[in-house]
Amino acid sequence: MSETQDYEKAAASSPSSVAVFAAHDQGAVKRIQHALHQTPWMVPAIVLAASILVFGLLLGEKFFSPFALTLILQQVQIVGILGAAQSLVILTAGIDLSVGAIMVLSSVVMGLFSFRYGLPTELAVAAGIACGTFCGFINGFLVAVMRLPPFIVTLGMWQIVLATNFLYSANETIRAQEIAEQAPLLQFFGNKIAIGGAIFTYGAIFMVLLVLFLAYVLRQTAWGRHVYAVGDDPEAAELSGVQVKRTLISVYMLSGLICAFAGWALIGRIGSVSPTSGQLGNIESITAVVIGGISLFGGRGSIMGMLFGALIVGVFSLGLRLLGADAQWTYLLIGVLIIAAVTVDQWIRKVSV
Repeated sequence: MSETQDYEKAAASSPSSVAVFAAHDQGAVKRIQHALHQTPWMVPAIVLAASILVFGLLLGEKFFSPFALTLILQQVQIVGILGAAQSLVILTAGIDLSVGAIMVLSSVVMGLFSFRYGLPTELAVAAGIACGTFCGFINGFLVAVMRLPPFIVTLGMWQIVLATNFLYSANETIRAQEIAEQAPLLQFFGNKIAIGGAIFTYGAIFMVLLVLFLAYVLRQTAWGRHVYAVGDDPEAAELSGVQVKRTLISVYMLSGLICAFAGWALIGRIGSVSPTSGQLGNIESITAVVIGGISLFGGRGSIMGMLFGALIVGVFSLGLRLLGADAQWTYLLIGVLIIAAVTVDQWIRKVSV
């Protein structure tokens, strides 16, 4: 008798053992789903580690050098800060298409208040921060109080802020040399710290500290738990005593505030104040959030995952550039990662169904 016949005979005589094996296999899959559901940052963390390993093997010290790795942080600092703002909104099952425009308008306000009106730089920065926060308040009020769809509200705000930006600035750029001579505080986030071969900008350090702070707030404070509750089920959250409207307004205001800081960091990154810079910020922030494993349906995800998502994009961009590949390959791979991330999110969501 052949081995195949022996196996078939054994299986027929003891079907319970086959069922136990199948149940064990299915149980392992469920455990993986449950683990990923509890720690949504795990998938982007694994992808990030694998990406660094692959490019490290292909490029060697050219990629693994302290300078190259910290260069990635410098390149993604604006996306990471905007991604933090976007993460807060998406956790409430909303979306903010205006983050990039608010960032640029805030930077323009800082520049014009310094140079056009001659105010002290500190007051100009405060005015830019207030501008971003106010834009966020308008978004939050329309979403929470007027009950308008976040997509429509922020799409309209994106157009309004974009037009205001060009009209107010007269499409003029304030050059880096002028800023360095008269208002160096505007370039604060562009200052660098060298540690060995690694070079860190204040903007990159701010991005990391911001993400760590928000990760703590979202997980360890009542406000953070309310944000998740509103995103998961606003009606149930309201019945349990959560002030849904106030929570939503605070989320959008905080998002606007962070966008204003992103505008300040943008000046430090490019050196100048330009009304045409950072126009893709909204798309790039959503990309970081999605690849980072934060659910677009709200109520689930980790802001640490968003940081990993932004770093994944940075690793692919730098790695492919060092390999001499066409820039379009970066967009192609990022598109694949976005679709894969949404697919994994749908699979993980089945745990709670």
